[in-house]
Amino acid sequence: PYILLTGGCGLLLVGLAFAIAEDPRFAVWFTGGIAGSFILFRVSALGLMALARRMPRLPRPEFRLALGNLHRPGAQTPTVMLSLGLGLTLLVVITLVEGNIARQVDRSVPEKAPSFFFVDIPAADKDAFLELTGGMAGVSAIEIVPTLRGRVTGINGKPAVAADMPAEARWILRGDRVLSYAATRPANATLTAGEWWPEDYRGPPLLSFDTTLAQAMGIGIGDRISIKILGREIEAEIANLRFVDWGNLSVNFAMIYSPGLISAAPHNYVATARTETAAETGLHRAVTDKFPGISTIRVKEALETVDNVLRQLASAVRAAGSVTLLSGVLVLAGAMAAGQGQRHYDAVILKVLGATRWRILTPYILEYAMLGLMAALLATLAGGIIAYGVVTQIMRGDWTFLPIPVAVTLVSATFMTILLGLTTTWHSLQQKSAPLLRNS
Repeated sequence: PYILLTGGCGLLLVGLAFAIAEDPRFAVWFTGGIAGSFILFRVSALGLMALARRMPRLPRPEFRLALGNLHRPGAQTPTVMLSLGLGLTLLVVITLVEGNIARQVDRSVPEKAPSFFFVDIPAADKDAFLELTGGMAGVSAIEIVPTLRGRVTGINGKPAVAADMPAEARWILRGDRVLSYAATRPANATLTAGEWWPEDYRGPPLLSFDTTLAQAMGIGIGDRISIKILGREIEAEIANLRFVDWGNLSVNFAMIYSPGLISAAPHNYVATARTETAAETGLHRAVTDKFPGISTIRVKEALETVDNVLRQLASAVRAAGSVTLLSGVLVLAGAMAAGQGQRHYDAVILKVLGATRWRILTPYILEYAMLGLMAALLATLAGGIIAYGVVTQIMRGDWTFLPIPVAVTLVSATFMTILLGLTTTWHSLQQKSAPLLRNS
């Protein structure tokens, strides 16, 4: 019954993971991580017991008792390793994923990043906006480009359905997308396939498409994208693919069209400006006073908002991970309580033989230290592998191992294991020896 119940719970957990995960890869990594960690800690516990059993006889009795406690009948080694290890693995994963995301946010601001974004600049106000911002001291590198909004409706004559797209490409079909047009290739556009259209091109609409998005969608040069702009559906052929670095904070678009039909449609502009720190407040006030309809976004404030949201999300996930670790601690406490009688018996025998309290406690300190350290090292290995997969394969980010936060987590857990073990052992030392000796 126990095996059937455990297997049923495991299958239910796997089914739930695949049911609620938007991206199946999350469910695969979750399921594989849990199964792999379970096997890793179980096999490692059995290996530790076998190693302790085959160790040569050590000169000091404290070490011999500690090793004996690891492999004797009814030893808590498998339970402690599994209950503590799974919770620690989850905390390591959370710590590493959160740390890598925070590092990428901190490093995402390039040296020449704009200080402001100005969104929804009416075409009628374009020249006045450039005159105002261009004449201000401390303001430089003003870039302004046309923008329209449109919804992708079809690919190669067939309706575009989000459910048929890979998860990383579905965003292009969710609502209206911001797009632009350009006669010449933008300075930040790096072509990966195809050629840019001539500056005086006035033929059927052509399209420059994000190469990463195209690969995810399974399309390329020559394919046709239909997009609905202001109620009119326009089909354009992909003329080239370009790499879009969304992290450089410049003006980027997944889709850039050739001028002509697109440029004739009503549109606004978006602009960026780089300023000296002392000029930021003045620029913000001047633009908002003269053009109240223009949305002004300060890059520093936007990044601070993103960072705060990520930290709040990480705190929530860490709290959930702490619940998992707490569950493991409760299982660990239950296992130690189950072995309380044997430890009481051992403590009485050692006291009768003249052992001091410190000499009685030392074997248990060594035992729990070895268990906690082994679980911590394995949790680092398993958690590091899982976090690496999440960061690089799912989030498509750069991976960096963060030893300090991981070490703090694991050292704390090791001391917690020792403290919990000593708490139960200390209780045994407080018991009187006479009742046990009379009953024995």
